[in-house]
Amino acid sequence: MSYALITGASKGIGKALAWELASKGYDLLLIARSENLLQEVAEEIKKKHSVSVDYFPADLGKSDSALKIKAWCQDKNYSVSILVNNAGYALWGNFEKLSLQDQTDMMTVNMQAVVNLCYEILPMLRKEKQAYILNVSSTTAYQAIPTLSIYAASKVFVLLFSRGLRQELINTNISVSCLSPGTTKSEFMDRAGMEALKPMAEKFEMSAEAVAHVAIRGMFAKKAEIIPGATNYIVAKLTSLVPKVLTEKIAAGIYKDKI
Repeated sequence: MSYALITGASKGIGKALAWELASKGYDLLLIARSENLLQEVAEEIKKKHSVSVDYFPADLGKSDSALKIKAWCQDKNYSVSILVNNAGYALWGNFEKLSLQDQTDMMTVNMQAVVNLCYEILPMLRKEKQAYILNVSSTTAYQAIPTLSIYAASKVFVLLFSRGLRQELINTNISVSCLSPGTTKSEFMDRAGMEALKPMAEKFEMSAEAVAHVAIRGMFAKKAEIIPGATNYIVAKLTSLVPKVLTEKIAAGIYKDKI
């Protein structure tokens, strides 16, 4: 029996990804900071679907979190065929006005935790007949965004790391995909302190469930990049054609409240 291991699985896109995989009969290993929320999600899924669900509370901002997650899997004798690195968050505001420690902590979760988990779980994935890695980036990875400078840069890292790792593993049993969702109905904007932008964002946001459906379908199709939503896809691709100074000015106008 092999499992799908999902980080940030207690809410938002991570929770929706867990439900989507459960609907396809996959057993789940759920990772997030809140044990209470993880327990709730696990119980809800088990009531609806005939799958095995276990959870492990872990703070991915800690440097040893990936090792602890691997040790837990080994202690429980869990094999893993799908790794979903979904955990991540943003901080909104001018670089110099936000706490350096807070921004460093965000980089640890958004980037280092992704690398660490891929590294530690890869030997387990290699044992499977077919395995998948799905790393979650963002449409912000396709352009610089003032007042989300570090967040956007961290998602560029995830995107390029995923593409590079995909090529390294291209002739193996492991397929690597990168999901880049746009605005999604979740707690993301509240966590980022972006309440002022929510009325505008709500006009374009997708549901977490819709994002998860597209994501899992694309992962199993072994796509390199998955951008849910036609508008998100078009905008992301257009940024490669439009001069960067223009896209950055547009982004600055959108997020100007904190500049």
